[in-house]
Amino acid sequence: MIGVEESKALFALLSAETRSLEDIFSEFSSRFSRDVHFRVCCSIAMLLEDKRMLKTSQRLVSFGILHQTYSSQPPSSNPFISLLIDAACDDSSEKVELAFIQQILGFVTTSNNKEVLKQSVLDYIEGFDSSSCTLLQREELQQQHNIGVQPELYNSIFKAAAVKNVIPDPDIPNGCDSSLSEFNTPAAGTKPRIGCGDKDAGITGLLQNLSLEGLDPQWIRPEPPRLPVLDGELVWLNPDSSHELLWDYGMCADTSRGAAVRDLIAKALKGPLAPSQQEQVLIELNNEPKLVYHCGLTPRKLPELVEHNPLIAVECLIKLMNSPEIPEYFTVLVNMEMSLRSMEVVNRLTTAVELPTEFVHMYITNCISSCESIKDKYMQNRLVRLVCVFLQSLIRNKIINVQDLFIEVQAFCIEFSRIREAAGLFRLLKALENSQEQCKC
Repeated sequence: MIGVEESKALFALLSAETRSLEDIFSEFSSRFSRDVHFRVCCSIAMLLEDKRMLKTSQRLVSFGILHQTYSSQPPSSNPFISLLIDAACDDSSEKVELAFIQQILGFVTTSNNKEVLKQSVLDYIEGFDSSSCTLLQREELQQQHNIGVQPELYNSIFKAAAVKNVIPDPDIPNGCDSSLSEFNTPAAGTKPRIGCGDKDAGITGLLQNLSLEGLDPQWIRPEPPRLPVLDGELVWLNPDSSHELLWDYGMCADTSRGAAVRDLIAKALKGPLAPSQQEQVLIELNNEPKLVYHCGLTPRKLPELVEHNPLIAVECLIKLMNSPEIPEYFTVLVNMEMSLRSMEVVNRLTTAVELPTEFVHMYITNCISSCESIKDKYMQNRLVRLVCVFLQSLIRNKIINVQDLFIEVQAFCIEFSRIREAAGLFRLLKALENSQEQCKC
């Protein structure tokens, strides 16, 4: 913990019972640098564990040093505040010691409370009057310092079996005869007595050899046996460097087809392709369906492809049916502006693949809404005819169950009954309704 010179200086301060406490603290701060304060205070704390180790005056100085070393900080920051509070309410200690600790902590209020540090511990002991102070209980001490009941720390089996740093010697009495010295020779037939010189030297030696952990039993266990070495375990010591070359057969593959399709798709987004170009794209997609993932088509670009080249759009959507992005394409298709091209694409898709029912119903609903919201009568009549033809195709091909949208489609037909195609669609609905009623009968 501390060295030889430090232990001698510390014990000299603890034994300075005639000097004022302020002088002792001042010399303590000048002799010991701040970085060793904790180690020195730990040594003092271990000396205080056994009441027979130090005299009463030395114990008072020790408690004063533990408090004053950290007096510039909040009380809760003092690492030895719990030790001081425990010592301040220890019923086995002398009352003068309890009163001194509570007084330096500020718990006991007396007339000379501020003057206690200006006097020596010897004067304090001689002038102590037990009737002039009232000691507080442990709960009150902890409450004033905001220290709750600390949980009991876990101690392992080995920690519980540890031997403390300080072990009392039964041959040494509680006090010592100051008239004796270590050079006195006991009379014949009498038991030798130990003088204060021996005790002081023993304490100084303890300060030089104390440790925080005490004497713990060693946890001795045999070394585990070495595992047997397998044949291939140390192969990394001699790595095999005979590697075979792997030829990349796709390195020189012809990628012109994919490039040609990408170029044609880029043109298809801007305008109609020539019949030969359109046929080339369809042939390439049929020969290599995975080209659709590399042709540059995205959900955002789908409306442009639908308007300019609906046949290519249908073929691309058919190839993308197993793609995880197909819901995004359907969302864009159902929300784009209603036109002959979009209805053509949806109609072709319904006959080629099985579309989600929710998508078809939502598309029909949007078609009806578009017809009702358009202001131009000519464009409205034209769009209504297209929607009616589209719905008749879906009904005749049994793509949709008309009962799911019967009320909505019937209202649409009644609203636009002046148009021949709407009237025809209405008659088709009535015929289906009558046939279903006959089937029920």
